[in-house]
Amino acid sequence: MPSSWTVLISIHAIAAGYSLIFGAVNLLRRIKGGRVHRIIGRIWAVAMYVVVLTSFGIRTIDGGFNWLHALSALTFCTLTAGLWAIQKRNVRAHRSFMTGSYFGLLGAFVGVLTVPSRRIPQLAIHELPLLWLLILTLLGTSALTVIGISQLRKTQTIPVTESQP
Repeated sequence: MPSSWTVLISIHAIAAGYSLIFGAVNLLRRIKGGRVHRIIGRIWAVAMYVVVLTSFGIRTIDGGFNWLHALSALTFCTLTAGLWAIQKRNVRAHRSFMTGSYFGLLGAFVGVLTVPSRRIPQLAIHELPLLWLLILTLLGTSALTVIGISQLRKTQTIPVTESQP
C-alpha cells in the first residue's frame, strides 16, 4: 500500500468495498427476508457501521470535515432506522432506509472517485496492478462468503439420538 494509506483508511476502504458488494447482492437478490438475506444483510450492516465510524477519523487536508462526513452522519441514522424498522416488522420502512443507505454509499463512492487527489484514484494512476489485486480479493472473498451462506440453506440438521446400551 502507498505510505499515505493509514490503518484507519485501509479499514475504511476495505469495509466500504464489502459494503458495496454485499449491499448489491442483497438488493439484487429476488428472495428477500429469508435466512440468506438476513445473514448477508447483517454482514452489510456491520461493514456499513465500520465505514461510517471510521470516516469520522479521516479528515480533510486542513483537518476538518466535509460533505462526506455529513453523509456519514445521515447514513448512521438511516442505517439504524432501517434496522429498527425491521425489528418492528415494518418491511416498507426497512426497505426504504436500507436502499437509501446503499445509494448514499454509492454516491460517496462516486464522489471519492471523481477527485483525482484522493487515494483510490491515485492508486489507479500509480499502482494499477495493486488496485486490481485488491478489487479481485474483495470480490473473491465476497463470492466465497455468499456461496458459503447459500450452502447454509441447503444443509439440514440431523437429530442426534442417544445410543441404547
